Amino acid sequence: EFRRVLFRSVIIVGLDNAGKTTILYQFLMNEVVHTTPTIGSNVEEIVCKNVHFFMWDIGGQESLRSSWQTYYSNTHFILLVIDSTDRRRLEISRTELNLMLQHEDLTKSCLLVLANKQDVKGCLSAAEISNSLKLDLIKDHNWHIQPCCALTGDGLNQGLKWMLAQCGEG
Repeated sequence: EFRRVLFRSVIIVGLDNAGKTTILYQFLMNEVVHTTPTIGSNVEEIVCKNVHFFMWDIGGQESLRSSWQTYYSNTHFILLVIDSTDRRRLEISRTELNLMLQHEDLTKSCLLVLANKQDVKGCLSAAEISNSLKLDLIKDHNWHIQPCCALTGDGLNQGLKWMLAQCGEG
């Protein structure tokens, strides 16, 4: 039986220390890998059912954010990783998200917001993050917010399932 294989380009973005690289390697190996701040990018292929996700984990330091758009071409999914404990910088994340969603190369991209560090006491809930990012105002992109914990992997499979559903593979 012939099964079509889908290739999907994914960018993993977010501010520095949000957990992007930890999430990438949790997807890949189901384990926590000691990481250092990403300068440039890491790329890995994650295969789920018959979808090959090429995930580009892009450094989030302020000096690197202007280079994010070099990765936008042919991007199917934006994974925005939010540190649920970092209340001070949510406004910066919202500004960066709005800039991304206005970019012509991302007009057809789906958005998965990963509310990371949900295991930390006193963190913001996914609903609070959704309100801060004003996700309800996003009408021209399919989006979903998923609470997760990069260290344990909690919530990441649900995020992947949502992505597969967007590919018609749910």
